[in-house]
Amino acid sequence: MSETFKTGRSRALHAEAMQFGYAILYVDDVEKTVAFYERAFGLRRKMVQPGEFGELDTGSTKLSFAAKSHVKSLFPIPIQRSGPEHDAPPLEIALVTNDVEAAFDRAIATGAVAVAKPTKKPWGQIVGYVRDNNGFLVELCTPIE
Repeated sequence: MSETFKTGRSRALHAEAMQFGYAILYVDDVEKTVAFYERAFGLRRKMVQPGEFGELDTGSTKLSFAAKSHVKSLFPIPIQRSGPEHDAPPLEIALVTNDVEAAFDRAIATGAVAVAKPTKKPWGQIVGYVRDNNGFLVELCTPIE
């Protein structure tokens, strides 16, 4: 085994723990998606690069969107089709609020599709679900105490 490999492997084994920084969802129209999240969920845009990328101000973990057309230029693997006319992708975005009912009503009033009305779970958390303008599942929930 080469000394370079041993040194690199040793560094990798003792590397710092990573942090979850971004969730990047692939969408047809970044600007429309960012505008939807501003209206439906009260989030603020951090930045938008038209036709490529957008990021919302969501705290330490960022929620971002990349244009499917841009993503195709980055790597050669196929991307699962998504959109409101397709099944929801196998993930959900969770947005935490103290007033789930008001957040749910606001989201529906601005174009989100109701999936499950807010209900209190056995552990005390209130949770409701909607689909966004791209068909992604969005959980609206109170903090877990």
